Amino acid sequence: MKKRSLVWITGLIVLLSFQGHSQDKIAGKPKEVIILHVNDMHAKIDNLPKLAYLADSLRKTHPYVFLVSAGDNFTGNPVVDMVADKGYPMIDLMNRCGFTVSAFGNHEFDLGQENLNKRLQQAKFPFICCNFDATGTVLKQPKPYLVLEAGNKIHIAVLGIIELNDKGIPDTHPSKVTGIRFYNGITKAKEYSWLKKKYGILIGLTHLGIETDVKLADSMPEFDEIIGGHSHTLIEKPMMENGVMIVQDGSNLNYIGKTTFRIENGRVTARSDEVIPITALHKADSALVELCGKYNRNEEFSKIAGIAETSLKGYDELGSLMTDALTHQLKVDFAFQNRGGIRVFSLPEGPITIKDIYQLDPFGNLVVTFRMKAEEIKSLISYAYNLEKGIDLQVSGMNYRVTSDGQGHCLGVDLFDDSAKSLDPSREYTVAMNSYIAASYRFNHADPGTTGSVTTAEILISYLKEVKKVNYTGVKRAIQIVKP
Repeated sequence: MKKRSLVWITGLIVLLSFQGHSQDKIAGKPKEVIILHVNDMHAKIDNLPKLAYLADSLRKTHPYVFLVSAGDNFTGNPVVDMVADKGYPMIDLMNRCGFTVSAFGNHEFDLGQENLNKRLQQAKFPFICCNFDATGTVLKQPKPYLVLEAGNKIHIAVLGIIELNDKGIPDTHPSKVTGIRFYNGITKAKEYSWLKKKYGILIGLTHLGIETDVKLADSMPEFDEIIGGHSHTLIEKPMMENGVMIVQDGSNLNYIGKTTFRIENGRVTARSDEVIPITALHKADSALVELCGKYNRNEEFSKIAGIAETSLKGYDELGSLMTDALTHQLKVDFAFQNRGGIRVFSLPEGPITIKDIYQLDPFGNLVVTFRMKAEEIKSLISYAYNLEKGIDLQVSGMNYRVTSDGQGHCLGVDLFDDSAKSLDPSREYTVAMNSYIAASYRFNHADPGTTGSVTTAEILISYLKEVKKVNYTGVKRAIQIVKP
């Protein structure tokens, strides 16, 4: 009797196995593959429990569900960025969400190569990128692509690509990428066009920005889809460019993208994408809710640094606060802060906590001071204006006016002290700025600069503790005049 049962069970297993494999081999039978995608989460952990619940729910009803990130998982939340194991909370939570793969964003490098290596080793999913070579550096060389499998017959190649700025590196502090060789993303991606022929389906997982994604699609129609990041663009309906579907989901995990591929004979025969607002999701993974609460409960970050008498809104008011801290605490004539380093758009009226400061200024930049003449200061402002095609540098200790041609090109800069007098062209002034500006912006300065030992965030905290209350309503120190 036992022998008969064993034979029957063995036969059933063989039959089910045969049926499963034969289903994969049925010619022309369509399959559905779902790719959940996010980008530029910037360490905003509070919505990850909702993402985890959505992903798990789909996995219960669909056999092929993948979860991917287009980079910039870090930088933007002190409970991730400013802890002893810098970046680990984000990796821990992403592991628990079941991420399949991530691209490298420029802010991945903010961790520093040694810390980034640790996070890559802890991740239960790979980070991929085709356009940098880390051979000989601390950072472990990533693979350029990953192949996803959906059953026996479907293979999806995913190619990682990172943006480069006009200096040929990602937008991070240059010291973070020492020794790494970077290559043009589109040029390098073309070297992998064979992935389409070999695997049948090709996705670009990019951190290039929407404008470069469009150029990539024009150059490589082999892509079935480009899942992008970096520009924080919310594409509510997928863009179609040269036959390539381009998607992106804003930033800070406010939205989740859901791509659905219909696949027959190893090829995509239909594709769609929808954007899901996180506010539309009303359930969350309870274990991750508890874990996020644990990471958020850091008493140091809840301490009050100062009081905002009125809310601070926009780059002018926030940038003026940040630069006033430098001039006041360091006793310099002027200070500058780039808009890209201002990472929140407002602070509410009332207590300003340590956490608020680190969210406003999360990069850990040190302060560099220079002795500069007026013409050198103008060269800094002019470069910054041309770089961003508009006002970039917020300032303390002075006001300035840029005259432009309306196309984002600086024609001239006028500098005025607090009494509205033009700066003395023969005098040397002391000027403070964060180390990112000092290292990344191109400007004239005979003085090589002196780098301090404290960060801009630490100086802001000490400033607020000293002055107690601040009010920047309506403050505006940099203006532009467009010449007709």
